[in-house]
Amino acid sequence: SSSAAKGESVADTAKTVSCYADIIAMRHPKEGAPYVASRAATIPVINAGDGGHFHPTQTLTDLLTIKREKGRFDNLTVGLCGDLKFGRTVHSLIAAMSRYEGVKFVLISPTELKLPSYVMDAHIKSKGIPYEQTTSLEEAMPKLDILYMTRVQRERFFNEEDYLRLKDSYILNIEKLKCAKPTLSIMHPLPRVNEISVAVDDDPRAAYFRQALNGKFMRMALIMKLLKAAQENPVREAIDTTDLVYDLPLCRNPKCISSTEQELKPIYRLVDKEHNICRCIYCDQKA
Repeated sequence: SSSAAKGESVADTAKTVSCYADIIAMRHPKEGAPYVASRAATIPVINAGDGGHFHPTQTLTDLLTIKREKGRFDNLTVGLCGDLKFGRTVHSLIAAMSRYEGVKFVLISPTELKLPSYVMDAHIKSKGIPYEQTTSLEEAMPKLDILYMTRVQRERFFNEEDYLRLKDSYILNIEKLKCAKPTLSIMHPLPRVNEISVAVDDDPRAAYFRQALNGKFMRMALIMKLLKAAQENPVREAIDTTDLVYDLPLCRNPKCISSTEQELKPIYRLVDKEHNICRCIYCDQKA
């Protein structure tokens, strides 16, 4: 929205757009922005990616691709490679795939870009899902049914030096695929930079362009589904207030929407009563 680009609050933008549109699809650099918009809008809001947090529409695309490529969601070893710390597509895919039986995750990244604790705790450890963490793509390759490559994103870093040091950590080429299963499916949310050699494009295991096409179909279906649902039941769902905590200080995450949105009160959810762990309702940062 041009209004948001000029500094208008997310809530105000959502209210304004609700007056003349039927649906909002929001991609925003601040984590939690679509959630704030959904509480203010009177029309459906689609989270099209919020900072390095989550990207649910891409995950629907990924699920459609996995179903078409593998014919199932269960009993798969899924390797996720690259920027797992800021990779919102990775976070969302793990949340989705953790619902299925027999899934195992292999997390391939530099130490500095490991999966954040809020994803690990909520979707892997709490469910007892087997996983491995490694810095070696070559060692992980023979085990994988799916390899989900990601780029190291310049816009997620606070300084240029860290980006330049890590951006070429993993480059998938034909040589590295020699030890992979013949049934491997290679996925990527795109766009790529240089983390997949163009020579891999001709390998039948490369599914990322089929994945992009699936994204077109899935997003069309999602828009139609939400428009129909809003017409049948225009009443907005009430917020889940279970275990909400309101008396904690501002979120420490500088990329959280609560750090910039005017008069947005910090709200946390008690996610682990035994260890008294609360997480920001907008970005999942630990209090």
